[in-house]
Amino acid sequence: MRNSDILKDESNVKLMAILNYTPDSFYDGGKYYSEDKFLERSEQCVKEGADILDIGVASTRPGAKLIEPEKEWEILKPLLLQVRKQFPDVLISIDTYNSFTAEKSIEFGADIINDISGGQFDSRMFEVVSRSKIYYVLMHTSDIPERMQQRTNYTDVVNDVKAFLKQRVRVLEEKGFSNIIVDPGFGFGKTIEQNFELLNRLDEMKEIEKPLLVGLSRKSMIYKTLSTTPNDNSVLLGTVALNTIAVSKGSSILRVHDVKENKVIKDLFRDLNCFN
Repeated sequence: MRNSDILKDESNVKLMAILNYTPDSFYDGGKYYSEDKFLERSEQCVKEGADILDIGVASTRPGAKLIEPEKEWEILKPLLLQVRKQFPDVLISIDTYNSFTAEKSIEFGADIINDISGGQFDSRMFEVVSRSKIYYVLMHTSDIPERMQQRTNYTDVVNDVKAFLKQRVRVLEEKGFSNIIVDPGFGFGKTIEQNFELLNRLDEMKEIEKPLLVGLSRKSMIYKTLSTTPNDNSVLLGTVALNTIAVSKGSSILRVHDVKENKVIKDLFRDLNCFN
């Protein structure tokens, strides 16, 4: 039986597997864009040690346009039903910024809503979430994906992101909802330099007093710094390296493309914690 309260345990690392059902993913490029391949990929992630399957059917890469809620749910519903049936004990996260999709997903068995907008794109999102008992990933972004990389001006990127997350947490808690996970939003409305500044000072996010999720997997801050492409093996190594730093600075949930390779972080930190 699945236990979503493991998300509150910040002493052990949890792995959230990225399952994009889109034809234009920046990394897999639509490799799993069929229901059969998607389910095979889901099974592979579970076997490799994923604690959470994060399903997304709307592209959120820089420049992507927002998807209509009804269209999103039409694509998502059969995937959610099949994954929930095939993996009844695995936590399922739905990557959506639409309250309609969130509401339907919760009704059909989702455990987590992963909202890149932190409730900014849909004013009903907090209302929907606060009526439920699920967990909510509250992420920072500067704007919608189509414009976010044009809005990277911060007084201090770390303090500004932290202030945003604190304010949004407060709004949810005033509604009586506390099952919140925060995500600083690496790559969403930040320059490469700002992303590294955020990682370097990630421990400052502990002030928010909520579990911390990071999504660094194969992102441009890695592959552009290494002057290569997202699918290069050096980018995988870079992801594992930066995820290790993130965990050492307080992150307890890693959102990853490569479960098996990042599981070494989970296993090693688990044993390390035995001596603390």
